Amino acid sequence: MNGGVQLGFDFAATRLVRVTPSRLATWRDCPRRYRMTYLDRPSPPRGGAWANNTLGAVVHLALRALFALPAAERTPRVAAALVSRHWTSEGFRDAAQAAEYRSRAKDWVADYAAQHGSDPDGAPVGLEQWVSVATDRIVAEGRVDRIDRRGAELVVVDYKTGRRTPTDEEARSSQALALYAVATERTLRSPCTQVELHHLPSGQVLTWRHDPASLGEHVRQAEETAGELAAATDELAAGGDAEALFPPRPAPRCGTCDMRRNCSEGRAAATEPEPWALLAP
Repeated sequence: MNGGVQLGFDFAATRLVRVTPSRLATWRDCPRRYRMTYLDRPSPPRGGAWANNTLGAVVHLALRALFALPAAERTPRVAAALVSRHWTSEGFRDAAQAAEYRSRAKDWVADYAAQHGSDPDGAPVGLEQWVSVATDRIVAEGRVDRIDRRGAELVVVDYKTGRRTPTDEEARSSQALALYAVATERTLRSPCTQVELHHLPSGQVLTWRHDPASLGEHVRQAEETAGELAAATDELAAGGDAEALFPPRPAPRCGTCDMRRNCSEGRAAATEPEPWALLAP
């Protein structure tokens, strides 16, 4: 990175560990879930659909289609129609609840189009863009919701649809966004230090501008986590004890874990809510 994070490329020094922000976060939350999700074959059965995840996926698809259009066509009416086009009712309690949240999603995306759809300073250069960057220890990669060009710089945009409005601190502390910024700069060959969380339900945009030190610290932490999960994976392949190497970390989040049916500790730690319980009231 020019003037940014200094990344080494001594590929012969060590085996590079390929990671995504999702893999890193899963390991930190629960090594057992990491093993079941990424290593066990055949994969254990997973839980069913969650309405909040369905809602988020629909909004993401609608926004991707919206910003693929010329700016003049990104109208609120078109935005709302794109929600209907991509709608699915998986995880909702019944047809009435699904219809209510379809209407909410149409309003969110229409309002977003009115506010951001034709912004001349926010021309998207990437939609669901796959980006990657290599250090001397890891290859970090992932898919960015949207990448905007603002003047000479690129900006990472991440859509959020959760019931709680994020904070500036979450934008600052997000390892995923920081890694996306580093990888975006390397992949698209333009400076990228600004990351944004766009919360559709509230219409708020939470922004953080990194510097080389903060980006470097996020990369260092990612390398440390990747080293841990790679060491456990290698030891497992050599015949190590799966339960010792990938222990569960019971917590309230176990209630919504898609692997809870395969984990007695997780089922004991938290009650599973209804599939629509995480929707905004």
